[in-house]
Amino acid sequence: MQTSEDATWQDVRQDPTGFPPLELKSAHVWRLEVSATLGWLRSADQMLNAEERIRADRFHFEQDRSRFALCRAALRLLLGRYLAADPGSIRFQYEEHGKPRLSDDNRRSSGSLEFNVSHSGDLALMAFGRSGPLGVDVERLRGEIEMQALAERFFSPQEVAELNALPPAERAVGFFNCWTRKEAYVKARGQGLSLGLDSFAVTLRPGVAPALAWSRQGSGETSSWRLWDLPTPAGYRASLASPAEVQALRLFSFAPDGRLS
Repeated sequence: MQTSEDATWQDVRQDPTGFPPLELKSAHVWRLEVSATLGWLRSADQMLNAEERIRADRFHFEQDRSRFALCRAALRLLLGRYLAADPGSIRFQYEEHGKPRLSDDNRRSSGSLEFNVSHSGDLALMAFGRSGPLGVDVERLRGEIEMQALAERFFSPQEVAELNALPPAERAVGFFNCWTRKEAYVKARGQGLSLGLDSFAVTLRPGVAPALAWSRQGSGETSSWRLWDLPTPAGYRASLASPAEVQALRLFSFAPDGRLS
């Protein structure tokens, strides 16, 4: 069985076989570095629809506006390739707790395509699969946050105890392991904070495989999901939550010029 340690980021422009097919029981994650992609911003802006341009213009800081435009345009471009459709024809709907998904019209021709997006700092990740809901989360490591207070507020008692048992030098990594894995799982479930962050526990100890360790719903729930750690640049942690059926993970870097072949 493949683990995330086996996967490395690839540039599809160097692949003679072209854009990678997304098969059942596999997941693709694309990495976009915002600062490296700013040269593509003018083209990205042109790919947004009217509603998305309004959303972009609401951002107070230009950096946030650029990140939104680049991420949404990249998402449209990738979905267009996976669906063999015009990126401009992609329409989105939002579930009860805010999770975006393809519109009903797009879903009918999508072959069960699911996606999820996360961004933090200069990094954005976009996950795609055909085996069921996905959740992805990336976080920039920030030393100034009150990790203990946040853990006691948002982690399960089991996770807090495991975090406190770590040597001080490992607690920051343990904290962000827990945070990104929990967030990825919550996003995959699509229930937002209504799920209850203390209703499940993930592994967090450095060197221990990522997993949904416990759920109030029982062993049927823990065996239904698989968690993956994703390789990131220094200063970031990232995780993916996928259905347990997903056995293969491929990682791709979004080119600075927006080209996919």
